[in-house]
Amino acid sequence: MNRAWMWLVVAGLLEVAWAIGLKASDGFRKPGVSALTVAAMIASFYGLAQALKVLPVGTGYAVWTGIGAVGTAIAGVVLFGESRELGRVLSVLLIVAGIVGLKISSR
Repeated sequence: MNRAWMWLVVAGLLEVAWAIGLKASDGFRKPGVSALTVAAMIASFYGLAQALKVLPVGTGYAVWTGIGAVGTAIAGVVLFGESRELGRVLSVLLIVAGIVGLKISSR
């Protein structure tokens, strides 16, 4: 995997971290968690910006949001007991298929 894709994966994982941080911060009422959430946001955007120096913007942004969406959905199930209904699982799998398709079709 080249450096741009590595930046993109890390940025996507940081997107998951800040999305979970938003919930954990209780509407930014918890200063420590809020600060970590904002730091993860900044780092995530920085990683995305680095990846987009090389990758097409449509592919990079879609993969970044896809990693964030899938990771956050999984984290929601694991950490917050959110629904594991078949429709949700199939929808997440469709997002994963889209991410893989974009990766395969990118130069």
